[in-house]
Amino acid sequence: MDEYKIKSIEEGLTKIEFPEFDKISSDAPVFYNPHMELNRDLSILAIQVFQKQEQREINICDLFGGSGIRGIRYKNEIDGVGTVSINDISETANHYEKHNIELNNLENIDVFQHDASMFLRMKRGEFDVIDIDPFGTPSPFLDSAGYCARRKSLLCVTATDTSALCGTYKEPCIRKYNAKPYKSEYCHETGIRILAGFVALTLAKYAKCIEVKMSHSTEHYMRLYIYVKKGSKRTDESLKNIGYISHCKNCLHRQTSNGLASSIEDTCPICGEKLIHAGPLWLGEIQDGEFIQKMIEETEHKKINTEKEALKLLNSCLVESKAPATFFDVHKICKSIKVSAPKLDLIFDEMKKEGFEAIKTHYNPLGIKTDANIKEIQEIILRLNICE
Repeated sequence: MDEYKIKSIEEGLTKIEFPEFDKISSDAPVFYNPHMELNRDLSILAIQVFQKQEQREINICDLFGGSGIRGIRYKNEIDGVGTVSINDISETANHYEKHNIELNNLENIDVFQHDASMFLRMKRGEFDVIDIDPFGTPSPFLDSAGYCARRKSLLCVTATDTSALCGTYKEPCIRKYNAKPYKSEYCHETGIRILAGFVALTLAKYAKCIEVKMSHSTEHYMRLYIYVKKGSKRTDESLKNIGYISHCKNCLHRQTSNGLASSIEDTCPICGEKLIHAGPLWLGEIQDGEFIQKMIEETEHKKINTEKEALKLLNSCLVESKAPATFFDVHKICKSIKVSAPKLDLIFDEMKKEGFEAIKTHYNPLGIKTDANIKEIQEIILRLNICE
């Protein structure tokens, strides 16, 4: 491997080396993405909370090892970890993974060179945590993950194909996730719900069901932390969280409908225009407040370089944990009714005075998660404009 110029970096308590590359792409000799440090930091917090929750030693699978940074950090920085298995189909990646394990003086990390899906099927029931962080869509690997996952395990899933999940490109989303997206102001939340719904339906084939412990959409990717349970009755009950979001382009009304094959209204109840449907997707909770609070507490015990950014995101997700599905973009509403936008804090205060929920969201700084309908929000904004 002497033909490469070597770069050295440190994350948390871990140091790794890998070949330098001009740009982040799958063509790099060994994959390492510096922009995913927040993702890895949050993963350490989430897996540590999971390990403490289960009160047992856990075995972890890093399915797409690349430089080895993720799996090596898991072993080096999380308490109560037994064996970490790092897999990558690239022989060059395997070389650097082994080198970086030695660099950090770690034991009980095994390196494998297999196709990702085949590796999971070879290792059924061996892992307490499966981390799927591919370059692109996780879709092709989720069936094998469902087959492999133990009961009471944690499934960590990253998707970087946000243009499909958010509805910029509809056909790839239908092809990869068996769901129709819609590019609305809350499309990143819809994308996360489509991904969660696809995971739920895929795991259901193996009588396994999901609880989404934490989720977020950050820059170019979406990330889910999913607790996996087993049992056919429990799975049947869980699938009641599958459904559709219906959106009106004319007045911005939106509504949800539970059920995979239930009837859905086609006409907007506010203005009578045709509704557009997205789904099937997950309508259950996508943030677990108790789990996220424990992640926040874990930041006091971990060395993470992105602490400020991580805490900001976690606190935002904590506030969102009991909020209704979807959110409203204040500027989009004001544009639709042709008025200037009042200060966001004034809108929040007025909505709360009238007894509505009004919650900020990490998806959009101008977003409001609320149980008020579009007409009620418009009336509040119009009233604030008159007062000004």
